[in-house]
Amino acid sequence: MPKKAAKRAARHTAKKAASPAEEVDQQLARYRAMRDFAMTAEPSGSSGAKARPKSAENALPFVVQKHAATRLHYDFRLGWRGVLKSWAVTKGPSYVVADKRLAVEVEDHPIEYGGFEGAIPKGQYGGGTVMVWDQGTWEPVTDVDEGLRTGQLKFILHGKKLLGHWALIRMKGDRLGEKGKNNWLLSKSTTSTNAPPTILPSPMKPPTAPSPAGASSRSPQPKIMSGIPMSPRRNRPPIARG
Repeated sequence: MPKKAAKRAARHTAKKAASPAEEVDQQLARYRAMRDFAMTAEPSGSSGAKARPKSAENALPFVVQKHAATRLHYDFRLGWRGVLKSWAVTKGPSYVVADKRLAVEVEDHPIEYGGFEGAIPKGQYGGGTVMVWDQGTWEPVTDVDEGLRTGQLKFILHGKKLLGHWALIRMKGDRLGEKGKNNWLLSKSTTSTNAPPTILPSPMKPPTAPSPAGASSRSPQPKIMSGIPMSPRRNRPPIARG
């Protein structure tokens, strides 16, 4: 192609740059293609939604939704450029700095999805129960677009359960052998004071098995005599000898 023709084509493309609403629609195309909105109550994303202006970046929304689908997991979502950038975190976020939780990047979701709770019908994509586990706002520490491109995103969360500095780091290679899926690691950063453990119990802690009816959950205690614990063996009556 001659240089002049190439320049004209570039100018023509620049003039036809997508509007913010069109960019949102493009980002949600995969999300919408994967769902039948006649069957599911999930929001489709209002057509013509506008990207959040830069002046409001300090009030970007985030949400974590507990999703009891085929496997229980936690959907971690950060609002950016009119959509919710989303990751499926298998074990949920952890305040333990050494914990690096696998976060599989999934399709962008509509901003309205941040308030969604309910049951996705069986047979539909992601079928199962969704409930809001935590929500609030987030603020970037690093350039967001650059971080998403290079795989290093650092940010501060202002939620009810999740607080302080966190990081999403994209893994190199294809660890799980699932082509087309970008695997990240979500972890708490050491650059801020950790919240008390009571604020964030492990979301995947297995339930305690109930005790049999009438059985005491406490182990038997040795008898106390004159303030001295006595071993049960020593309290046995003497054996009669014939």
